[in-house]
Amino acid sequence: MISALEKNRQHVKRLLEKAGNGSCADCGAADPELASHTLGVFLCDSCSGLHRNIAQISKVKSILLDPWSSSEVEFMESMGNSAAKAKYEQMVPAFYFRPTHSDCTLLREQWIRAKYERKEFMLVDKQEPYSAGYREGFLWKRGRDNGQYLSRKFILSEREGDLKYFNKHDAREPKAIMKINTVNAIFQPTKIGTAHGLQITYLKDNSTRNIFVYHEDGKEIVDWFNAIRAARFHYLQVAFPGAPTAELLPKLTRNYTKEGYMEKTGPKHTEGFKKRWFTMDDRRLMYFKDPLDAYARGEVFIGSQENSYTVLPGLPPAIQGYHWQFGITIVTPERKYLFTCETEVDQKNWIALFQTVVDRPMLPQEFAVEAYFKHKP
Repeated sequence: MISALEKNRQHVKRLLEKAGNGSCADCGAADPELASHTLGVFLCDSCSGLHRNIAQISKVKSILLDPWSSSEVEFMESMGNSAAKAKYEQMVPAFYFRPTHSDCTLLREQWIRAKYERKEFMLVDKQEPYSAGYREGFLWKRGRDNGQYLSRKFILSEREGDLKYFNKHDAREPKAIMKINTVNAIFQPTKIGTAHGLQITYLKDNSTRNIFVYHEDGKEIVDWFNAIRAARFHYLQVAFPGAPTAELLPKLTRNYTKEGYMEKTGPKHTEGFKKRWFTMDDRRLMYFKDPLDAYARGEVFIGSQENSYTVLPGLPPAIQGYHWQFGITIVTPERKYLFTCETEVDQKNWIALFQTVVDRPMLPQEFAVEAYFKHKP
């Protein structure tokens, strides 16, 4: 004879088969094993931990290990992930970043709090912080030379099309003006060394510049991130009239395709190989002396195969001065770039990435970028 508790548990387990319940309600990870019996949603292990931080709203149980009462089972059946999304995500702005299981903890935590704790997507007036088109405030910014974080005033203006920061709180002139059309923002907690660390990049004279910022308040820094996305979205809507929203959303902010250390040599291939931090951003391969440098030491444009770009494993014969054994040669119309990796796995990963870039036909606007690189002083 099956006990009432066991019956309830089996019932909850069967609810996972209903459409929408087979992945985490918040990040989309497959096969959730926990559920919030007060919100009626099925959750992955990672998001359930974030729900425990809002225990006054969300009470979490294991689907298979915890006892379930009949009333809890009934509620789970009446709600479920699809109904909860319809209720708590009814007004998510198109530009708002919806994190997946591969995104950092901060983005997922603030998404969960925005949905269930602050109910931002049920009431439009709660979205002012990132939807207004104008934002000013103070962020901790890493100094370019000494690595010290100092409080700096930032102003984002959609109307003026830029993000500025000021070195002194009463300064009239901004220290930097970052045009919205070239700005990218990406959370980099591991690289920056703080859970709330945001890397903002922009182009100055067509070269990449980095600034690293954070705010103690997780909501504040995520609001800045979404405000940048909102400004980018509205800029792109004007720049590409008639383009479907689905086409614009991937362009609002982008994660780097890959980052890590390799060694490289100079154009003549006679000098020694130097260890550098590499960042692949679309077709730009940038290298830095240190991962937190403000300026790239150099950038390589990687075009497509039909435009005479090739990626080869290994180095040309007679090359000397390297101690990492796993070489990569990138052939461009102008010259060969030589790199070495510490391990064969690194080499294979970088080659696979470069190959996908080379296999992709170039877009019309990318020819203009390529032309700039060719005529770079």
